[in-house]
Amino acid sequence: MISVLILTRNEEQDLPGCLDSIAWSDDIHVFDSESTDATVAIARARGAHFTTRPFDGYASQRNAAMTLPFKYPWVLVLDADERPTAALSAEIQRVVPATPPEVGAFRMRRRDFLWGTWLKHAQLTPLYVRLLRVGCVHYTRDVNEVAEVTGDVRELECPLDHLAFSKGISHWVAKHNVYSSMEAELLVSGDAVRGASWRQALFAKDFHDRRIAQKAIFYELPLRPLVKWLYMMFVRGAALDGSAGFMYVSLHSFYEFLIEVKRRELLRRRAGKTL
Repeated sequence: MISVLILTRNEEQDLPGCLDSIAWSDDIHVFDSESTDATVAIARARGAHFTTRPFDGYASQRNAAMTLPFKYPWVLVLDADERPTAALSAEIQRVVPATPPEVGAFRMRRRDFLWGTWLKHAQLTPLYVRLLRVGCVHYTRDVNEVAEVTGDVRELECPLDHLAFSKGISHWVAKHNVYSSMEAELLVSGDAVRGASWRQALFAKDFHDRRIAQKAIFYELPLRPLVKWLYMMFVRGAALDGSAGFMYVSLHSFYEFLIEVKRRELLRRRAGKTL
């Protein structure tokens, strides 16, 4: 009834738990970016279809994965550190058979966790398009990719759990060090601030269209890392998430600081100035 796609690179730690959470599907595909650990062995031992492809970008990797020969017309797309709850799995299996043809995807609420704490207030973007009708979704943007959907997008009620720090803080920092370099490149090229429309940010009907415009506007703000820390802590209420919320907000503000420092470095390099 529903296929599952898991994108991986060196996910021997998280892949078993992810596979356990979607054991109800008889068509599981692991799309791998040339792992060097036991990811391949785990996937094959568990009976998943396994495909490997050299990584050349987050959007292009997901677009390539969506061309796999899925058994069913609907695909649940996961990262290895994500777990659909039992309630979400049941909801997906109940909703999909009754979905009209004009619907191209479903978005779902994701719960991020740090040190066993659900970051209920700290998390900025809780909605993610993850249940897709094959042929109706195309990914864009080199980092923090965006799903562009042909057709209507509906929302599921039950949550998807995300163990964002399952490999530890050091792994999170290393990953976001790479992300920040890519975001800085997008800022310098102008791609990151394209579509910075207040009207779109406030009144666009689609949640993701609003988020794209809001992010473009955010990138133009002065003192962006400090603004983000204050907004997440006191407007969003991350302080209510305790020490985990404080840590999460501080890490994300540091991530914004890295993007800004790298943006300035790129501009200086292109102007021929001393680094």
